Amino acid sequence: MSLKVYGIKNCNTMKKAFDFLESKGVPYEFIDYKKQKPTQELLKGFLAKTPLETLVNKQGTTYRKMDDSQKVALEKTETAIPILIENSSMIKRPVIVYPDGSLTLGFDQEKIEERL
Repeated sequence: MSLKVYGIKNCNTMKKAFDFLESKGVPYEFIDYKKQKPTQELLKGFLAKTPLETLVNKQGTTYRKMDDSQKVALEKTETAIPILIENSSMIKRPVIVYPDGSLTLGFDQEKIEERL
């Protein structure tokens, strides 16, 4: 079984996910948003499986630095996708896509373990 793991390499949450998957011997492909920007198609695929408000990381500094009009734009898919493409650090990390097409957001060891 091979997973796809999306995120940013230097993120502490990502490091926890990498360590966990490696400790379980689970093969995965890592896609780094800093090297390969998320595409509109990728984000639409995520949003077909999870709500927008779950995908957007509102805890990070990128979100907190945005003005109110940008924050409002993040509430609608059409206007949020271009913002997330340009500010990929605002996508909750990691996004793990499983072979069956399902996904988990964030590092939740129990949820990930249930899917392995």
